[in-house]
Amino acid sequence: MRKVFGIGETVLDIIFKNEQPIGAVPGGSVFNGIISLGRCGVTASFISEAGNDRVGRNIIQFLKDNNVNADNINVYPGSKSPVSLAFLDENNDAEYLFYKDHPHDQLDFIYPDVQRDDIVMFGSYYAVNPVIRSQVAGFLDHARQRGAIIYYDINFRSSHAQDVMRITPNLLENLEMADIVRGSKEDFMVLYKKDDPDRVYQSEISFYCKKFIFTQGAKPVELRADGGLKKSYPVIDTDTVSTIGAGDNFNAGIVYGMLKYDITRDTIDEGLNEEQWDSIIRCAQEFCAESCKHISNYIPKEFGEKIKLIPKSEIEP
Repeated sequence: MRKVFGIGETVLDIIFKNEQPIGAVPGGSVFNGIISLGRCGVTASFISEAGNDRVGRNIIQFLKDNNVNADNINVYPGSKSPVSLAFLDENNDAEYLFYKDHPHDQLDFIYPDVQRDDIVMFGSYYAVNPVIRSQVAGFLDHARQRGAIIYYDINFRSSHAQDVMRITPNLLENLEMADIVRGSKEDFMVLYKKDDPDRVYQSEISFYCKKFIFTQGAKPVELRADGGLKKSYPVIDTDTVSTIGAGDNFNAGIVYGMLKYDITRDTIDEGLNEEQWDSIIRCAQEFCAESCKHISNYIPKEFGEKIKLIPKSEIEP
């Protein structure tokens, strides 16, 4: 059975509305997506570190409770779990404050068993952080050599705007290693002062990666891909409670769609047709819409059960 590997940070998200805390849930951009995938039957593993504290222990248990392998979560003596404060505005969009000591980041793990057609998800500052770059890049290179599909969500927040020049070499290397790149309008304004999908694709992405998804909140999702494919997808109208996990679950939906519709390494190399793109982006939008209906960062367990992927080996002939 195909597997999905996520590599990224773990945090505790404390959620505020009208300046008062209304919830606290385990989070992290790739973490949120991998939890949603675990909830719908995907064989998922997460690579990260967690604080040597009560929060870190809860995060590791939360992964296990949601069917995600946590064998590659490292806990270092004296480390504290990072915290993110998410302030919801009148539209339930979030503004963030992060509390983390990045210079003390560490990452030490044994490469898991990555096989051809498995999928690796990575992104956010974790993907370009110079302190752990050699470990992250080494794993990505290992996964590529094994024939895995690499999915990259740029997710570069304005809180790191002062680091753009410093991380650009790592960003370009990530774009080159990725099979599919997703980024938001906000990401590209921070990185390039550009918010037009065609300009971003032509000048910043297409040289490195031909498969590009541009998201812009409530406005249509824009696809640019090999063969000159260009398409817009209106978003699903949703009664939004929180957008904190929206992009992360969009990513999870893309990965779920690639598994459901059998998008393999060969498919990626040949180029997806329009119908295949339509199918996987529909999954992404459904995951995104479902996560926005709740205060947590992931799809609900009930939704995951309803769309659960069943391994081919368990399907009766």
